Amino acid sequence: MFDKILIANRGEIALRVLRACKELGIATVAVHSTADAEAMHVRLADESVCIGPPPSKESYLNIPNLLAACEITGADAVHPGYGFLSENARFAEILAEHNLGFIGPKAEHIRLMGDKIEAKRTARRLGIPVVPGSDGAIESADAAMAVAEAIGFPVLVKAAAGGGGRGMKVAHTANDLALAISTAGNEARSAFGDASVYLEKYLQKPRHIEIQILGDGRGGAIHLGERDCSLQRRHQKVWEEGPSPVLTAAARARIGETCAKAMREMQYLGVGTIEFLYEDGEFYFIEMNTRIQVEHPVTEAITGIDLVLEQIRVANGGDLPATQDQIAISGHAIECRINAENPETFRPSPGKIVRYHPPGGLGVRIDSAVYQGYTIPPYYDSLVGKLIVHGKTRAECLMRLRRALDEIVVDGIETTLPLFRALARDADIIDGDYHIHWLEQYLSGGNSDR
Repeated sequence: MFDKILIANRGEIALRVLRACKELGIATVAVHSTADAEAMHVRLADESVCIGPPPSKESYLNIPNLLAACEITGADAVHPGYGFLSENARFAEILAEHNLGFIGPKAEHIRLMGDKIEAKRTARRLGIPVVPGSDGAIESADAAMAVAEAIGFPVLVKAAAGGGGRGMKVAHTANDLALAISTAGNEARSAFGDASVYLEKYLQKPRHIEIQILGDGRGGAIHLGERDCSLQRRHQKVWEEGPSPVLTAAARARIGETCAKAMREMQYLGVGTIEFLYEDGEFYFIEMNTRIQVEHPVTEAITGIDLVLEQIRVANGGDLPATQDQIAISGHAIECRINAENPETFRPSPGKIVRYHPPGGLGVRIDSAVYQGYTIPPYYDSLVGKLIVHGKTRAECLMRLRRALDEIVVDGIETTLPLFRALARDADIIDGDYHIHWLEQYLSGGNSDR
């Protein structure tokens, strides 16, 4: 097992990794910018190293400084968390060149799945169903029109190198196509340095379903069920739950085994999430994330498997924690991402937390790195914490969620807690009757038909 792990991240995910390391008896090194000197993960780690000023490119994305921190502390592996360098293939390669372990997939798989076009081609080759669309980047307006007419309008224009909703535009008619391609390409160039875009069929009211997988890098892989991440705002997940309210056990087993089989063929190492749009009983691959996900606690709650701990174990050559037939889904879990934002305008609200009381009780979990008196800095994402609840049934889970949301207190800043209190009591949410456009329509005052 690794002797000492440097956690190349901040906030709640750094604290989450630190806890897994402690349970494995592994020493920890926290890194931090000057803005995060008082962060909880810094306080709790065995050692800490300041790696630069607040801007991410000068600290959390500063590879030379991270390497220096490893050398100073004697860390023999790095856990990247999510975001920052977690899906940077070159970072994984550089660590290997310095005889440091990377707690994540092989660099070749990070690179492959980071290219959305190649990822789609690979998925198709491995037998994973994909959304109808172009085989590669669009080379001309005529080629784009030919593809769009073949798959039918509306179509979705997507950045080849992108993610998180950037470089993504919908063309409802032929007249919209040229502008959508131009706009998406410009956004992609600005965000990712690559203006390449491709086309996909735009599904009308799909669910966003993702399959959690875990591979040992030697041809063994299992799936751990699905999460339904359909409640989104500007393509950013807000509320995740598992199992999905709309998936049958047979559909879960079918798509899960398809994904696990593909990962066995790839000899995938570590955790990963294969994401789909799901409509009319059919799954359509959209992308694969080669890292731990923000919403991983949902899967942990319904399977009883510590994903971060197992991620560390398999990165060190360990075996999978169970065979596929030993994996059982128990109950229902929901996660709410509580952000330091105005609940109506979603304007960021950094600042000092003057009063903080987390909820408790059976089936309630809070993944957060904040504390009373902590100041949320303005330089990074606005996540305050994640509220995860688990119950024997979805109805019990929703009741427990409403109770926990009424109990939690975060004062001094604005948060999205009022939104979740409303969602947890909405008839459509209670019925599980929503899709990826539902929340945007709800926030804009759309009608009940949604």
